[in-house]
Amino acid sequence: MPDIGGSTRLFAVLGDPVAQVQAPALLNPVFEQLGLDAVLFPVHAPADRLGAIIGGLQRISNLDGLLITVPHKMEACRYADELSPAAALVGSTNAMRREADGRWYGENFDGVGFVNGLRSAGHDPSGRRVFLAGAGGAGTAIAAALLGAGAAHLSVYDPDPDRLSALVARLDRSAPGRTTGSCTPRLQDAEVAVNATPLGLDPGDPLPFAPRELAPGAVVADIVMHPRETELLRKAAALGLSVHHGIHMLDHQIALYRSFFRLGM
Repeated sequence: MPDIGGSTRLFAVLGDPVAQVQAPALLNPVFEQLGLDAVLFPVHAPADRLGAIIGGLQRISNLDGLLITVPHKMEACRYADELSPAAALVGSTNAMRREADGRWYGENFDGVGFVNGLRSAGHDPSGRRVFLAGAGGAGTAIAAALLGAGAAHLSVYDPDPDRLSALVARLDRSAPGRTTGSCTPRLQDAEVAVNATPLGLDPGDPLPFAPRELAPGAVVADIVMHPRETELLRKAAALGLSVHHGIHMLDHQIALYRSFFRLGM
């Protein structure tokens, strides 16, 4: 356990639910390795109290940063004084830091973390047809990163038509004609299929899509980190498909967080 005292710098990770978050277990050892007097702690932030919670945390003088998880990544943008170009493009933030002048700067590392994790596992999306379930906070960042990594075509599924059309329009501005959207899953020809929804966090959740509709040789990736083996990944593995676990996305964000929060510099 970290040695917490009056000089300890604070970081919080916000979510609803929050019991599943893995960031404290990964970042607190980094603080210790760097010899930093700092701690990252989880905050359960219900959606109807998000503004009050973020506003209160931002007023704590020894709190230097926030990590944002499901389902708050889009709404949290409202509480940043400035967004990075990447966060502004997708309208989603998963990290905010306090600047020297007290302003709060938002960034999003979900997309680059996810793509770097895919590549490190030998699943480079470049030139491949990708299916993505979820046009929410994480999905928007992952969609942009997949196109930036050279995906040949991206098919996005989300049951919310307004959210879906907004994402496709946003992506078309930077990568014209490479994204299609649908309110029903369209897995035909997909070489990589990604779950970027919260489905899988709870044991009774339905599958976000049916892996049996994928062709042999497809890769099924999930961003849900706990449980590690989601029902989607278990079903996909039973069909002989390659699977990619959610923790890889966070693993490949640790170095980015270190730079973003200027840890040990």
